[in-house]
Amino acid sequence: MTKSTADIRQGFMDFFGKKGHQTVSSSSLVPENDPTLLFTNAGMNQFKDTFLGTEKRAYTRATSSQRCVRAGGKHNDLDNVGYTARHHTFFEMLGNFSFGDYFKEEAIGFAWEYLTDVLKIPKEKLLVTVYESDDEAFSLWADKIGVPEDKIIRIGDKSPEKKYESDNFWSMGDTGPCGPCSEIFYDHGEHIWGGPPGTPEEDGDRFIEIWNIVFMQFNRSADGTMENLPNPSIDTGMGLERISAIIQNGHSNYDIDLFQGLIQKVADVTGAKDLQDKSLRVVADHIRSCGFLICDGVMPSNEGRGYVLRRIIRRAVRHGHKLGAKEVFFYRIYEELIKQMGDAYPELGQQREFVEKILRLEEEQFGKTLERGLLILDNELDALKGSVIPGDVVFKLYDTYGFPADLTADIARERELTIDEDGFDSAMAEQRKRAQAANNFGKDYNDVLKIEGKTEFIGYQALVGSSTVATLIKEGQFVDSLVEGDNAQIVLAKTPFYAESGGQVGDSGVLKFSNGIFVVTDTKKSGDAFLHIGYVSMGSIKANESVEAEVDAERRKSIALHHSATHLLHEALRQVLGEHVTQKGSLCDAEKLRFDFSHFEAVSAEALNKVTYMVNQAIRNNYEVVTKLMDIEEAKNQGAMALFGEKYGDMVRVVQMGDFSTELCGGTHVQRTGDMGLFIITSEAGTAAGVRRIEAAAGDAAGNVLQNLREQFNKACDLVKGDSFTLGEKILQTLERNKVLEKELAQLKAKAASEAGSNLTEQAIDINGVKVVVAYMEGIDPKTLRNSVDEMKNKLQSGIVVLATTVGDDKVSLIAGVTKDLTKKVKAGDLVNVVAIPVGGKGGGRPDMAMAGGNNPAALKEALTLVTPWLTERL
Repeated sequence: MTKSTADIRQGFMDFFGKKGHQTVSSSSLVPENDPTLLFTNAGMNQFKDTFLGTEKRAYTRATSSQRCVRAGGKHNDLDNVGYTARHHTFFEMLGNFSFGDYFKEEAIGFAWEYLTDVLKIPKEKLLVTVYESDDEAFSLWADKIGVPEDKIIRIGDKSPEKKYESDNFWSMGDTGPCGPCSEIFYDHGEHIWGGPPGTPEEDGDRFIEIWNIVFMQFNRSADGTMENLPNPSIDTGMGLERISAIIQNGHSNYDIDLFQGLIQKVADVTGAKDLQDKSLRVVADHIRSCGFLICDGVMPSNEGRGYVLRRIIRRAVRHGHKLGAKEVFFYRIYEELIKQMGDAYPELGQQREFVEKILRLEEEQFGKTLERGLLILDNELDALKGSVIPGDVVFKLYDTYGFPADLTADIARERELTIDEDGFDSAMAEQRKRAQAANNFGKDYNDVLKIEGKTEFIGYQALVGSSTVATLIKEGQFVDSLVEGDNAQIVLAKTPFYAESGGQVGDSGVLKFSNGIFVVTDTKKSGDAFLHIGYVSMGSIKANESVEAEVDAERRKSIALHHSATHLLHEALRQVLGEHVTQKGSLCDAEKLRFDFSHFEAVSAEALNKVTYMVNQAIRNNYEVVTKLMDIEEAKNQGAMALFGEKYGDMVRVVQMGDFSTELCGGTHVQRTGDMGLFIITSEAGTAAGVRRIEAAAGDAAGNVLQNLREQFNKACDLVKGDSFTLGEKILQTLERNKVLEKELAQLKAKAASEAGSNLTEQAIDINGVKVVVAYMEGIDPKTLRNSVDEMKNKLQSGIVVLATTVGDDKVSLIAGVTKDLTKKVKAGDLVNVVAIPVGGKGGGRPDMAMAGGNNPAALKEALTLVTPWLTERL
């Protein structure tokens, strides 16, 4: 019986589990604290700090099935997806890792044993590559494994000038850990075109790389020097989809069981009949990346990760329409993704309602965007001189409005036009350069200060404790002593200071020495060490010196109140809004808490009131706050909520507040919920599509909020001459009176504008037989300005009007009107920009009416003089 993709995933981890490897869950697609990556794109990403030596783990061998996305930034396969056999926006990378444990011999042996003994792949179907000078790896494959030498291919550098730039030499970056690698290829057979690696035909599909073993044995410095790492390590990766295709007797990744289910679902939803249509592959691939990205907290937006997600959704929607979809469809594919991958990744099902809502809303929004793009394209085509649409226009439609270039080309073809493909490609290339420049790919990993040792945290039990100095750091360098005035970081052997983590800010306080005092302004982590950040306020401090550490108790108490309140708030939101609510970020300090959560619309006042009541009720119930250390699986079985994407070890800390809230959390908390005293929400707003933010306060901070509200309330009462019982009525009376006055003022302005317009119409100038009015109207609002243009056009019957006014001291409002009979000669959008650009603005609109703004009123008078000569050339 053929193995399923799910069986292969589990079997791989079971195999390495029996070889002493710790099974580690996939990390989030959003890399944690790594500015060099847009998305997690390899299995080793979550172990990067371990390889660098800045993080210590309880194990030296690990295995995982890591979810990866390559659709933006440095690694971008988006345009190839669906049209090749193996490109995906989303894929899973099976991997085994050694952190200074085993090296080349064991890694090669494990890979060969798994492929030939477990998966039963015929040995004659495999060949391997090694780095050109890696004689050790060559010998292991030939002598230890028994691979024929003609099936071991040495791959050298791409050019003599680029040392170590090779398909078989891996590096984490321009500097840092690196080393040769050995790749295993599968031969699909002579009936498929392609040659082995290293030949001119290597890009064919006959020989497919299925496993890469990286021998991380060197550290490369900025000057190119290669030094041996003290603990050589192993990083491997094997694409789950690729190996599944081989085991399931397929050539394309899209032939595997997982994709076949998705493709059939796409066909059912769109009405597609041809199951070989490439668009089916596109949609099937894209639902995977979109579903997982949204589950990991990425929301569609116009920048960064959200922009990549939006592009993937829109590409899927466009291909769905090509398949025949007549209505919103993409979100309906998601249930099949849950069916195919929900057992391995339960969060897919847990967030179903939320993910489907985001996908549906985004597709509906794209429909409106397409309409706007078509209108803009029509305007561009009307103004086009020649038969080629410029590349920058095609790119603008694509980049700003999500209007696909091939759709622009289709429309152009209908009008017997073409697009400037080279110009579009050039603009796309520039965009990619900007995107890569925005990412910190030039990071020097040798600049990361490697702090050995682990700080023992005693701050759950005490706020004061004796310790010794383990490390002193000043200006990024280890030092032996500090003197008064030095800004520095101190690492202690053990500490009561909590280091910033999980949304809770770091503690502050003082470190007292025999000859000095160090004021701690913040505490952060570096690997397993706690950095006490601050300055020497008096005396001096030496390494290995004894110290008395004292946390600012009042500040810690206030922070703990707010951290505990986030647990109650999280649960209350889930009960009121639904279980799709999950934490997307938080900040707890002494003054407030900030809580970001997944939700697709503004939270109503009624819902906020319910949430506030539930949290305060939990506070009044005065639940005991119980913390326990337990195995992570045991914690989940007891209902503890884990934050997806967070790193958890084998043993986790479970924080339980009565029967109301149970979460995994390493932060500090109150002893009983009653210690929080009071909870009050101060604001609720959106931060991104599908993400809302609540700010709130607890304890004394909540009391301060209420006091401030009381002062504002009293001030409002004084302003409208009311009191606590009549304030609402008084405000209503004031608003009604303002409406009456505003209406009267608008009528007066309209009357004045109408009279002024009549006078201006009579003073219209003649330009080549066309009546033209160009004027500045003082004290007129933009709405009245529009009405004035309409009136003047009616009076002129045939003519052109350009009006301007100023709004305040720094704004210009402009409008241009052209009667219908003249729009073929003059477009209102082009005309209004004649004035707008000199005053620092730009506008647009219909051919007969266009508006613009500007921010340079001083240039307005001269800008208006440009209209007459511009019109003279065109009329």
